[in-house]
Formats: sequence, structure tokens, C-alpha cells
Amino acid sequence: MRRALAVPLAAFLAASLLAAADPAQSPPPAPPGQAGAVEITVNANAGLGTLHEAAYGANAAVWDPHMNDPEVARLYKRAHIAAVRYPGGSYGDLYHWETHTAPGGTVAPGTGFDQFMGTVRAAGAQAVVIANYGTGTPEEAAGWVRYANVTKKYGVKFWEVGNELYGNGHYGATWEADDHPDKSPAAYARTTLEFARAMKAVDPTIKVGAVLTIPGSWPDGVVAAGDSASWNHTVIPVVAPEIDFFTVHWYPGTSIPDTSGDVVGLLASPPGLAEMLAQVRADVAALGGRDVPLALTEVASNIGRNTHAAGLFAADTYLTALENGVFTVDWFDTHNAVEKVGTIDGETDYQDIGFLSLGQCADGVCEPPLNTPFPSYHGIEILHTAAGPGDGLVRAASDQPKVAVHAVRQAGGDLAVVMINRDPATAYPVRLRYTGFTPSGRAPVTYAFTRGATGIVRAEQGDAYARTLPPYSITTMTVRAARGPKPAPAPGTPTARGTADGVTVSWPPAGRKADGYEVYRQTGADTVLLGTTRGTSLTLRDLEPGASYTVNVLARDRTGRLSRPSAPVTFTAPTPPDSTCAVRYRVTQGWGRGFTAEVTVANRGAADVADGALTFRFPVAGERVSSGWGGTWTTEGTSEGRDVRVVPGGQAGEQTRTIPAGGSVTVGFVGANEGAYPSPTVFRLNGTICSTL
Repeated sequence: MRRALAVPLAAFLAASLLAAADPAQSPPPAPPGQAGAVEITVNANAGLGTLHEAAYGANAAVWDPHMNDPEVARLYKRAHIAAVRYPGGSYGDLYHWETHTAPGGTVAPGTGFDQFMGTVRAAGAQAVVIANYGTGTPEEAAGWVRYANVTKKYGVKFWEVGNELYGNGHYGATWEADDHPDKSPAAYARTTLEFARAMKAVDPTIKVGAVLTIPGSWPDGVVAAGDSASWNHTVIPVVAPEIDFFTVHWYPGTSIPDTSGDVVGLLASPPGLAEMLAQVRADVAALGGRDVPLALTEVASNIGRNTHAAGLFAADTYLTALENGVFTVDWFDTHNAVEKVGTIDGETDYQDIGFLSLGQCADGVCEPPLNTPFPSYHGIEILHTAAGPGDGLVRAASDQPKVAVHAVRQAGGDLAVVMINRDPATAYPVRLRYTGFTPSGRAPVTYAFTRGATGIVRAEQGDAYARTLPPYSITTMTVRAARGPKPAPAPGTPTARGTADGVTVSWPPAGRKADGYEVYRQTGADTVLLGTTRGTSLTLRDLEPGASYTVNVLARDRTGRLSRPSAPVTFTAPTPPDSTCAVRYRVTQGWGRGFTAEVTVANRGAADVADGALTFRFPVAGERVSSGWGGTWTTEGTSEGRDVRVVPGGQAGEQTRTIPAGGSVTVGFVGANEGAYPSPTVFRLNGTICSTL
């Protein structure tokens, strides 16, 4: 979406080495300015998927005269940037590749497609190309595919159909060019299939993506005049059968703190990203009938852009997204522009959303020299010291909210832990414990990016069980695995299918070395064994109705050694089909931070239900009822509004409504959300679990 151009941080202080703590068995007392020990749990048996070859990405734009500087290619390569998106956000719906023009916009010299591909190749990366939906045609897009992959043999795999087309004025706001007379989501869906078919007729091997909105950001959930559903609920059912991936964008933070404010609030945002991505994936699976991959092709913070906090945000956000079904995360963008010079938390912030400086000046203050990395660059750069393509992401957890943690089982067998201390003033000693992994006795290799540093510092010291995290820092620690016989390979990706008996999980076999299989449920960073089998499927019974389950399958060899985990599969346990009550929950409208919903309760029993109380729980924090109609709405317990109770009728001056046998009643409410707002999955009428329609 972004466009503009312009400013990095002032000179950093010298980098400091990461100090190793004493072993976890006998931690020293915390010195002044240092908190008590943080407990970190890493579970190598709880798999979150494999890192894609295009995992670490960035955006480049044709209005940037320095997009193809040789130094840019070198810095891409240093940070292992593996995907570069072109021609630049909303310019994707202005840009005509044959003429290298963007009517209404600025195109800098030396930014043509061939020059861009030269930079991509020099960086050892691949291109992600936005085909011009807004002012282009399917034929123009097909011609670009032909030129790129047939004529020039560039092998461009990933192509998006347009940028943020929901910003074309259909919902009121207009920032995206769109010349189509019909600007509705239904028109976008139909025309996107025309684009995809024309492009794949030229090269059937390419992957084509379509645009979705992300929960909690306008206009997600909005139903415009003349539409029957929101953008996502209209687009997904039409394009999912033929599309290869969906794209979403995320820009948390809405204002710039004053000089007395801090940017810790920025760092509270990434945890909500997991729930938002889960909601998109659930909608895709439910409405599209299959698990279509996601790409986060634009992401950046709207506050504290050039402060050290942005580096922490970048590292946390990339790994959070990659752990939650995203195959590429693309920072927006490489260069951008000075927007407002100020001081945040003692650091100069130019409000330049790019991760490399343009060397611009504003208000008498100048950025560092051209192509100097900002902290956001280093936050991305440090990730390759822990995780590369083919490595497996696994569950990790911290008992301190200010310490975020991620973990990676590397392809060679070692395990890397990424620890992010969000506290700007406090050092945290950490103690680590491992499940499904045995460290060797060798000292781990650590890399650290600390406040005031101009780069990343390497060390090899300490042990696998204890470390101290400096304030406002990112630390990666690679722990070498103890030697031992190789276990069986991991099973293939499992699938889950509801049956009359429960849910059957099936998977491809792990090879001859496998003597059996174990199915585990993830519960936070812990795992619970659900069952074992010598076959390649297992029916899970006695599941909690409506509960979400994420499971991995591990192969067991004849000596009892377990393989690495399969990719995860997530499913919702079915509610009883023959219950005496049934509930239909439907979101009818949304506006980013709020929504309306209707709840219809049907009485399938033989007797009338009087004084009926319906209860349910919102799946994520921040989701709650603001006001309701058709009944008396209350919240229960200490769940900050997540546990809801409604008695149909029962409002002032009314009698409590009876639901007759074979009849139904509909109530509704205005809800508030702080990001994701997934639908509840378990409803109880007077304590009885209802069927969910």
C-alpha cells in the first residue's frame, strides 16, 4: 500500500557481547537492574511446519532510484532476503511493464523489470511480482509471464493479482487504482480467475495469489451496499479452487508517541498476529474447502519505525507469521521516505518505513548515509543465524510476557532458540528446558543484536541451559545435538477428517524404519499423547466438542526412538449432531475493531424450553460483547468478557421467551475486537451442548 520516499538512526553505540549465565541448576542472585530467572520451554516434538525457501522477503519499488544499487543486492544477500516483491505496493495497480510507466505515479530511471531481476539474481533471491489488476488486463499479465519465464527464462514463480484492491473506493476509501466499472469483491474474484487462467496458460508452473483482508484491519468484515458478504467471504469461495496462495498485509500501530512515550506498545502487537492468521486460515478452509497457503507480502510498524524496537518487532513478527502458516514475509519496504523526525524513547525516529536509509534530511536532521541499515534490517538479518530453508519450526514458550521466544530444529539436527527481550531497561536471566531434544556438552553459538549496536555480535560460550538477555535485545542460540543413532524420518503432512466415531487423522508413511506412530496434541509448548498405531491413520475419540486441536504425528522405530514431528494439522472437534438444540452463529458486519453478529437457537427437543440460557466463550482475548438485543446479555467469570450468557427475551418489561419444540429464536449483539474475532465453536443451552450449524 505504501508509497513515498525518505530517513536511519543516528550513529549507534558500540556493540556488546552477550554474557553467559551460570547453569540453570544454581542461578546466581539477580544483580541490580536484572530480574529473576525466566523459564523457557522448547518442545522439539511440537512441530509448526518447515521454513519455505522464500521465507524472508522485502519489497522494492519503481519510484525508488536506489532500488538497484549494488549495495542493496549485497545487503539483501547478507540478510538472506530470499524474495523481493515488485513493482512496489499500490504501484502494482498502476505499473505497465512493457512501457515501464505508472500513469499518475513516479517511475525512477534504472528501475525496469530487467534491472530489478539483475538485483534479485545478484542477491540469490527470487521475485514476487504484482500483476496489474487495477489498470491492466489479463492479457497484459500473461504477456509479462511470457516475457519473464519464456523469453528471458527468469523463472519467476510467484505472481499476485493486484495489490490492496479493497482500497478501490468500493468501501469508501480510495487509495488503490481500479478502472473496472464494477469494483466489488465479487467482480475482483471473477476477474482474478481470468487473470490466473491467462497467466497459467503461458506457464502452468507459476503460483498465482489473490488478495484478502486481515482481521482487525479495515475493511475486514465490512459488507458494502449491494454485497451479500464481506471481501474475504466473497472472494474465497470463488477463487480458492484455482488459486495457489492468498496475500494479506499488516501495519500495526496508528500514531507516533510523543517524546515522553515509549514504544513497548508496539512490541505487544505480534502476539495478536497468530490469532489473526489463524482466523484467515480457518475462513479459507471453511469457505474454500482446502488449505491454501498464505503470504504476508507487506508488513511493517506504523510507530517507532527507526528505533531499536522496530528491529525487535521485525524478528518477532517474521517468526510469528512463519509459525502460523505463512510461507513468505515481505517487509515494506527496502527504501521509503522521511515522514516526521522526532525522538521516541531517547532514539531518533525519522518515521521512514524502509529498512535501508535513503540519506534524506528533514527539519534540519539527516538520516545516516544512503543504504545504512536501520534496526528493522538487523532484526530480519539475525533470523538466518537460527533458521534457514528446510528447517523445522517448533513450539517454545516463556513465562515472562516481556521475553518472546521462538525455536527451530535445524535440518542438520541442532536446535536454535530465538529470544527477544522487549524490556528496554531490564536484563533477564533465562533457564531453558527441552523436550524431544538432547543437547551435547559443547558451548552454544550465540548471536546478539543489542540496543545501540550497528550490527550483530557472535559468541561461543556458556551452556545450553542458561543465558542472560540484555535489555531490548534479540539473541539467537544454536544448541548442538548430542550424537546418537538416527531415528526414522518424519511422517508426511497429516490430514484430518470428521467421522461418525470422531476425527480420523491420516498421514503418508515415514519409511521402513518406522515401527509405529504416535499422535500428539499441542497444548501450548507441551504435548499430550492422544494415541498410537502401527498403521498410517488413527481415529481420535472422546474429543471435547467444539475444541480446537493441533496435532503432530511422530514415527517410532523398533528401539523406541521418535522421529521429528510431522507438519501440524489443526481441526475443530465436531459438536454432537443429534443434540436437542442447534445454534447458528453468523457475523453480519464488521469495521476493523468491531462487528455485529446474530445467534439463532433452534429447539430440536420434544418439549418447549422456557427460561433458556445460552452460554458460549469467545476463542481469543479482546473479543467481547459491547451491547446486545433480543435478550439479556451478561458476561461471566473473570475472563475479561470472553464468557458470555444470553437469556432470550428477558429484557426490561418483557417475559423470558419460550423456545417451542421445533421452533427457534434469534438474538444479536455488537461485538468489539482487538484483532482477530473468530466465531465461538461451543454453545450450551441450559448446560446442554448444542449442535453447531
